[in-house]
Amino acid sequence: MANTKMTKRNWYEVLTAIVEASNYEDIEGAKAFIAHEVEILDRKSSASKSRETWAQRENKRIIAKIETALRTVGRPVTITELQHEVEEMAQYSNQKISALLRQMPNAVKTTEKKTSYFSIAE
Repeated sequence: MANTKMTKRNWYEVLTAIVEASNYEDIEGAKAFIAHEVEILDRKSSASKSRETWAQRENKRIIAKIETALRTVGRPVTITELQHEVEEMAQYSNQKISALLRQMPNAVKTTEKKTSYFSIAE
């Protein structure tokens, strides 16, 4: 463990070992305290993993708009064409739309002469 950073969980494991090896009179109390602290860490960890961030929720909303826009256009288009044809897409950058298109499972990318065209799979 010399090369890795010690986490709180690692430190609690070390403290448990020290308490068990010591002559401290309230070993069970100390071990219960450490176990409680580890439980708090577990709850924090599971709660933070289950929530979506604001950016993730916003990206899902934008992906739905992109899908609607591609269905409205009805043919394969470049990102720039999509921005010109659908006014709502003009507020997002090419990079943003491109990144979100890669996340869409039903988006189809075709390339002709180094130009990428996107459409929705039917």
